[in-house]
Amino acid sequence: FLEDCGTYFPEVKNHPDKYLQRCPESVKKWLKQLKNSGKILLLITSSHSDYCRLLCEHVLGSDFEEYFDILITNALKPGFFSHTPNQRPFRTLENDEEQEALLSLDKPGWYSQGNAIQLYDLLKKMTGKLDPKVVYFGDSMHSDIFPARHYSNWETVFILEELLGDKATVPAKAESEPLEKKGKYEGDQLKVPYFVSTQWGSFFMDRLPGLENAEETLVHTWSCKCISTYSTIAIPSLEAIADLPLDYRFTRFSSNSSATSGYYPNPPRALLPNEDSVIMK
Repeated sequence: FLEDCGTYFPEVKNHPDKYLQRCPESVKKWLKQLKNSGKILLLITSSHSDYCRLLCEHVLGSDFEEYFDILITNALKPGFFSHTPNQRPFRTLENDEEQEALLSLDKPGWYSQGNAIQLYDLLKKMTGKLDPKVVYFGDSMHSDIFPARHYSNWETVFILEELLGDKATVPAKAESEPLEKKGKYEGDQLKVPYFVSTQWGSFFMDRLPGLENAEETLVHTWSCKCISTYSTIAIPSLEAIADLPLDYRFTRFSSNSSATSGYYPNPPRALLPNEDSVIMK
């Protein structure tokens, strides 16, 4: 990025509007509400600081740093969650160049590399709690959701675009949440920009052919099993929950509930028996 090499970085630098979408005002307002309510907000990305700054300034605005208490770039996920402080210490930054390794994190700020262990120690200091709760949002099962849950036991929210293209319809006459508690997509007004792949089929269900004259069998895909195993909830986008009250209680995935319980605002149609419509409580 610094040397302006290749075709990717120069192209994004010169034409950011062509490749980047602006953050919806509802999401920016939601981030401010979280911070004003006393929550500590973190940004953890594997991108280097200079590239992160380009993206965030375009997506969130020149004041993007005000949305977060702690920014961590070049985090090298998923290693950020699995490595020890000795293996991957935090480093300070000066003009986007990494400086000396830190023995510990003492205050919020912008750092490079690092590990979840030392970050959690800082969160303990900042919150004054022995076991602060962390909710981690990510769109990669490999780099975000699995390691954050498996190694750090954080609550995880999987941002899953496939939910937009495999959406169940909610009956209008059915009982639902009060209007003030409904998220932007909790209704049937969303225009679906994605479709189920004609080549690969559903992201959530697969059909296994039966032997001889036996009927085919419907099974959950490996990806679908990972979602319910390692995610607390799954949502189509941040915009889908930005209008909800901060104390809204989501129904999480768990071994004691149905396989569709953690999807908000609605489960994918492929997971519903006979494609019946349901209401998520």
